Amino acid sequence: METSPPDGPAVAVNAAALARVGTALADENRRRLLLALLQAPAYPSDLADTLGMTRGNVSNHLSCLRGCGLVRAVPVGRRVRYELADPKLAHALADLAALVLLVDSQGPADRVCAPDDYSCPADEGTTPSPTEEALHG
Repeated sequence: METSPPDGPAVAVNAAALARVGTALADENRRRLLLALLQAPAYPSDLADTLGMTRGNVSNHLSCLRGCGLVRAVPVGRRVRYELADPKLAHALADLAALVLLVDSQGPADRVCAPDDYSCPADEGTTPSPTEEALHG
């Protein structure tokens, strides 16, 4: 799909890529992992220790992020280091984090703006996070 900003050239938008980013950002732990990798490439065990997550949980979320195409695994000897798949992703995440969002103050205070499905294909068969359980009942 192409869109034309009022004061600029047409921009090609890949809806599937946006969906992948949305899936990745929908989960708090995946957001935390992406922000950690934004700082520097890291090993899963170090990410688990730094973020206070289990190694299994980190592994599952990194698998999802890899499946979404946002991170890549780089073999280093017998270990695997993870890094952002594209340097442009670092800029995009920084831009997203810097956004000022307009929130409707007239809407219900407890209304959650969330997609119907937070899951990632790599998450199938794993236990949902407490946030996901709360949203899905």
